[in-house]
Amino acid sequence: MKKTVLVSAAFLAGAILCLSGCDRLKDTYSQLQNRSGPVAQVQNVPVFAVNTIPASRGQIMDYLALSGDIIASSLVDTYSDAAGRISRLYVSVGSRVSRGDPVAAVDPSRPGMDFVASIVRAPVAGTIVSLPAQLGMTISQAVPLARISGGAGLEIRLYVAERFISKISLNQSCEISLDAYPGEVFRGSVHEISPTVDATSRTMEIRVTVQDTKALLKAGMFAKVRIITEQKNDIVKIPVSAVVNRFGEQYVFVVEGGSNNPTARRRPIVQGILIDGVLEVSQGLSPGDEVIVRGQSLLEDGSRINIIDRLAPLSAANSVGGN
Repeated sequence: MKKTVLVSAAFLAGAILCLSGCDRLKDTYSQLQNRSGPVAQVQNVPVFAVNTIPASRGQIMDYLALSGDIIASSLVDTYSDAAGRISRLYVSVGSRVSRGDPVAAVDPSRPGMDFVASIVRAPVAGTIVSLPAQLGMTISQAVPLARISGGAGLEIRLYVAERFISKISLNQSCEISLDAYPGEVFRGSVHEISPTVDATSRTMEIRVTVQDTKALLKAGMFAKVRIITEQKNDIVKIPVSAVVNRFGEQYVFVVEGGSNNPTARRRPIVQGILIDGVLEVSQGLSPGDEVIVRGQSLLEDGSRINIIDRLAPLSAANSVGGN
């Protein structure tokens, strides 16, 4: 009997506490209503962090990337008129000579026969780039004594793969770089194209002239050459990383709504040529449109965004791409 009374008392106490708690919850709900009006459903709207870049107007160029050796554009070998022993050398490698300057003396004397030494003279003005002759050496008329680089300047010898031959033509402009002068770009142009293709290597030889106003380049240097094969001016361009490809559609997201409430708007585009990560946009964008370049993969049309960084626009003379 006592046990039943205790259980009933405990149950009654719990019911009183429950009713009291419900009254307090009701009071709290009434207070919220008084403070903020009717309770509305709270929606969590995501905000995406993005980086942007303005679409820019400028130039884009396609190129063919090749490499080759710098050589003298004109080389002349010097020969002796008589066979004999070299008794004197007047020059060394790197010496500058004028036409008619002495290069070497060749003594044609034989046992029992003495002759006056024959002076070998430079047939052209230029620089001695090779000197096979050595003092005391016996030579014949068929052996060159020295090789002279004429004053016509330097050129680069390149070999183009057969599949790219259709892209090469005379007077195409070139950009030339060398490891010896990092960051410096030399200019040149295609001035000679071989009429034949090597059947073994399937390549065609071409020659590129080099403009070297500072006289920095030397024959024998290794050069990297970009032959400009296509150039477009006054086009709209953006980084290709801004383009979103979904379900066969290609578009970008642009920023709308101002700085207070920016949103991402989907903008279909028509693509042109793509060079080194820079894309020509034929239709869909205007210069100055703020394009989302990072963080766009999760966006939908109308998504709220927070612009973390605004990148500088692409340079007006952006080159270049390659093969």
